[in-house]
Amino acid sequence: MPLVTPLSADHDLETKELATFFNETLGFCPNSVLTMQRRPSISKAFINLNKAVMANEGRVTSALKRMIAWVSSNATGCRYCQAHAIRAAERYGAEQEQLDNIWEYKTHPAFSEAERAALDFSLAASVVPNAVDETIQSAIKIHWDEGEIVEMLGVISLFGYLNRWNDSMGTTLEKGAIESGDQYLGKHGFEVGKHV
Repeated sequence: MPLVTPLSADHDLETKELATFFNETLGFCPNSVLTMQRRPSISKAFINLNKAVMANEGRVTSALKRMIAWVSSNATGCRYCQAHAIRAAERYGAEQEQLDNIWEYKTHPAFSEAERAALDFSLAASVVPNAVDETIQSAIKIHWDEGEIVEMLGVISLFGYLNRWNDSMGTTLEKGAIESGDQYLGKHGFEVGKHV
């Protein structure tokens, strides 16, 4: 049972209009947004930030952004966000082999050195204490320019917010996200946990 009950998608019409963004990314409006709309200024600001962070202005693809989000969410342990991120990665065209082997990104041949550097950056930036050191910085700068690094850290930071929001709220995981979590993460023990 979530800490705060999500409201109807019709509760705030401005939020509802902005939330159509999630129909493309997930196929549904997330329960986290339906909870945030208890304070519509938060739900609207969050959706606009999400749209800005996920816009592609460099070589960081939509699929890679969602895999960065998954690594970040995995590091913090948020099952809700892990399922959402892997579902969105699938919907945005991540290769099947990458989806099936996301846990082994450091060594699996489906991932390029540039993708590994991005995912290592996500992991290092998501742990406490922060582990972005000179080695991580050097590796990411080999493959990505400063604007692309800003895009990546935008994703990591957005999911830092979401990981804390959804784990603290115990946000109920939606059926489609559960299916994606089971399909791609189940072999490594994915469970809905408190997000039932």
